[in-house]
Amino acid sequence: MRRREFITLLVSVAAVAGPSPVSGQQAPMPLVGVLSSQSQDSEAAVLAAWHQALNEAGYVGGRNVAIEYRFADGHAERLPILATDLVRRQVTVLMANTTPPAFAAKAATATIPIVFVTGVDPVEVGLVASFNRPGANVTGVTFLSNKLVAKRLELLAALVSGAAPIGMLAHTRNPNTVSDVRDALATAAALGRTLHVERVASASDLDNAVAALVRQGIVALFVAPQADFRLWRQQILALAERHALPTSFSNSDFVAAGGLMSYGPHQIDSYREAGIYTGRILKGEKPAELPVQVSTRFDFAINLKTAKALGLTIPPTMLALATEVIE
Repeated sequence: MRRREFITLLVSVAAVAGPSPVSGQQAPMPLVGVLSSQSQDSEAAVLAAWHQALNEAGYVGGRNVAIEYRFADGHAERLPILATDLVRRQVTVLMANTTPPAFAAKAATATIPIVFVTGVDPVEVGLVASFNRPGANVTGVTFLSNKLVAKRLELLAALVSGAAPIGMLAHTRNPNTVSDVRDALATAAALGRTLHVERVASASDLDNAVAALVRQGIVALFVAPQADFRLWRQQILALAERHALPTSFSNSDFVAAGGLMSYGPHQIDSYREAGIYTGRILKGEKPAELPVQVSTRFDFAINLKTAKALGLTIPPTMLALATEVIE
């Protein structure tokens, strides 16, 4: 089955449950809402992992649970409306895919259980009271990709000329941008490197942003670990190729598609954990009693074909650290 066909199957909603063997009347089917700031296609792999874990917890879409998806397609301003719509439909659990949807979900309801998947520290940003005791109606999984900004920049800087600046792309409306840019600038200063930052609000800003960075003499492009960039992956990679820029990302999907390197959490694991939590809540557990899970598995991917095209030699010591090498 092709990916589009599979995810289309995932987003279909079954509205009718079988008759109750006790009462002979139709039993209500629990409804799970999924809120995402990205698109159906960009999130296919991670949501499939979430769906599989939900199945393993005993909940199969169309059989004993109904699932409704809401995708903002990169338009963060739509999230509050989409979250409110799911709340009005009286979903049993609301799964928030990444940080902006988690905030939108939390703002929309103080009673419906919310399971988030995020790359930030959920205590720092105010999603939960603590890791061990989240409190209220919110819990979830964090892979803390934003805590890896320094390490990612160090790896990229090691491959390019020490005298030339590096460029960074960040999203204007992402709640992580302030800390991501702050950490990247601090790391660049510690490395003795110049870092130029361009903030974008939409895909239409990318061409001008990269062009502005190129005019400032950058020799590599560092892309902030922010979910909306997954929507614009092909455009970012095409711009990097046009300007012969080595790239660094937080997700290995970019490297498989032609980016130079990535360092970040194994996100599939995080979505599986979120699926398990969704199942546990459907069985009656309370979010306040489910500690926030922290991803502990990280991937370092390198594309040797891209390195060769850029005229770069990857040191053996760096290759030895890689968990995935694309040749």
